Amino acid sequence: MSWLVLVLSGVLEAVWATALGRSEGFTRLVPTITFFAALGLSMAGLAYAMRSLPVGTAYAVWVGIGAVLTVTYAMVTGDEAVSAIKVLLLAGIVGCVIGLKVLH
Repeated sequence: MSWLVLVLSGVLEAVWATALGRSEGFTRLVPTITFFAALGLSMAGLAYAMRSLPVGTAYAVWVGIGAVLTVTYAMVTGDEAVSAIKVLLLAGIVGCVIGLKVLH
């Protein structure tokens, strides 16, 4: 259960990071509300997962999932350029996250 909560929390990290960028310094209401809601849920999920998973592993997986999804979303929406090297580096992060799960 901790791994499932951790993965969902990583997804929510991508949501709050994207919403933060779209909030334009907390001047836009919907992205600001989305940011705070996703942030709270993401942190709560991370805290829950850390009850049974090592802190370092949980944090690395959480950040890795959030980072990969945030960059991928930005590339899909055209907010960030796509390049082969970026895709390879993101795949490397995914591989490392999977490796942490397998080794745990």
